Amino acid sequence: MDQQEWLAERFEEHRPRLRAVAYRMLGSLTEAEDAVQEAWLRLSRTDAGEVENFGGWLTTVVARLSLNMLRSRRSRHEEPLGPHVPDPIIDRADGTDPEHEALLADAVGLALLVVLQTLSPAERLAYVLHDMFAVPFDEIAAIADRSPAATRQLASRARRRVRGGTPAPDADLPAQWEVVDAFLAAARDGDFDALVAVLDPDVVLRADGGPAGPSREVRGAETVAGQALMWSGVDLRMQRALINGAAGLVAIRDGRPFSVSAVAVSSGRIVEIDILGDPERLAQLDLRVLRD
Repeated sequence: MDQQEWLAERFEEHRPRLRAVAYRMLGSLTEAEDAVQEAWLRLSRTDAGEVENFGGWLTTVVARLSLNMLRSRRSRHEEPLGPHVPDPIIDRADGTDPEHEALLADAVGLALLVVLQTLSPAERLAYVLHDMFAVPFDEIAAIADRSPAATRQLASRARRRVRGGTPAPDADLPAQWEVVDAFLAAARDGDFDALVAVLDPDVVLRADGGPAGPSREVRGAETVAGQALMWSGVDLRMQRALINGAAGLVAIRDGRPFSVSAVAVSSGRIVEIDILGDPERLAQLDLRVLRD
């Protein structure tokens, strides 16, 4: 086995973790894959004898690439004006694809990724690497070009934002489905009171229609119930799916995906609904698993 083959094998051993780091940092599956591929290119041009810890070296490279990509978004003013729903990871309702397990470890729901978007790039780096991947602060500090003490403060601020912005989801998947099914039944029957009953009083609904579509964020049980009743009149076929490991829905219209909805359930009520309806991004999703 020559050096390149040996390096490729070592890299593939670390690829799942690297994708997981980049996905949490970027909220984009395409950009995460770009960061991982760039890490491979850099490794392939590196003298393997100089790398003592392949996992640590590759994690550092992917984290730095992801940080630069986040900073570049801001400098080019590419942040969306309206609600932005991160790329969902979609699986059949009866189980998660083994390839998605590393991406979904630590209960990385869309609701969490939405909150991570509100952090500064440096805060996101510190929180993701330390709290999700147990990377020491001195190593993160070198990536962020901050002192270890300043990096601890970044992670602490991020942790408070995350805890304040994401209610603890119900872990019981069958219980989640009961709530989602009750929501769908109430919408289908046009039962406003039943809809309000299954929604948390402070529920938030985010709809990302992309640059050309309607994007909105609404809050409150009665407002969200009204939105649900409005859309219940549209000819959509709702298909159960796991969205980032939690109960969710894929809406099909005329044989094509119309939207993907991640539903966050906490204490038996829906606390958040994140809807991706951007036609361009929907077309890029791999939904073949739902047809198997």
